[in-house]
Amino acid sequence: MSRARHSSFSLSWLPDNVTPIGMMLKLVTVFLFIMLAVPAMADGQLIPHEPFDPAKAQSLPVTPAIIEGPGLSHKFLVELADSEEERRIGLMHRAELPPDRGMLFRFPLRRPINMWMRNTFVSLDMLFLNSRGEIIRIEEDTVPHSEILIPSVRDARAVLELPAGTTHRLALKEGNYVRHHIFGTLQQ
Repeated sequence: MSRARHSSFSLSWLPDNVTPIGMMLKLVTVFLFIMLAVPAMADGQLIPHEPFDPAKAQSLPVTPAIIEGPGLSHKFLVELADSEEERRIGLMHRAELPPDRGMLFRFPLRRPINMWMRNTFVSLDMLFLNSRGEIIRIEEDTVPHSEILIPSVRDARAVLELPAGTTHRLALKEGNYVRHHIFGTLQQ
C-alpha cells in the first residue's frame, strides 16, 4: 500500500500505523517529559524553585533521637515533621543544618515514599526507615534544589534527614536503628 503525498515533504520513513499527527504528539510528549523531568539550571547549577527566604523556613519542636548499630550509638536532636504541611515544607529555606541535628518525617501509613530537594539549600543524607525505625535505605549527599524524586524503594514509615556527610562520618548502614518516641523506642 502506498501513501498519498499531498506535498513535496515525504513521510515514508514513518511506519504504516503511525500518522504524522500521532508522531507529532509523541514528540511533544517526549519534549514535555524532558522539560519537566530535568530541573531548572543556570550555568550548570541547579536553581531554586523560589528565591531563598529564611522567613519561609519552619521551626518545629526538637526531640531526641539515637542512631544505633554494632559499636555505634550517636545522639541527635530532630524536628518532627508530622503533618502533611510540615512534611511538605521540610528543611526548605534553611542556610545550614548543624552536625547533630536533623528532621524526622513521619508518614501516616507504611508505603513507598518519594522525597525531593525543592527549595532545600543544603545537601542532606536521607535515611528511609521502616515501622520499627530500622534503616532500610540510605541516600547520601542529595543535590540541593533537585526535583528528581528520591524513592524509598521499599515500604517505609519515616525518613530522617541529616546533614550531608553524616552517613559517611558515622559509618551508618542499612540495618542500623533510629530510636525515637514515634517508634516507641525512646522516651519523649
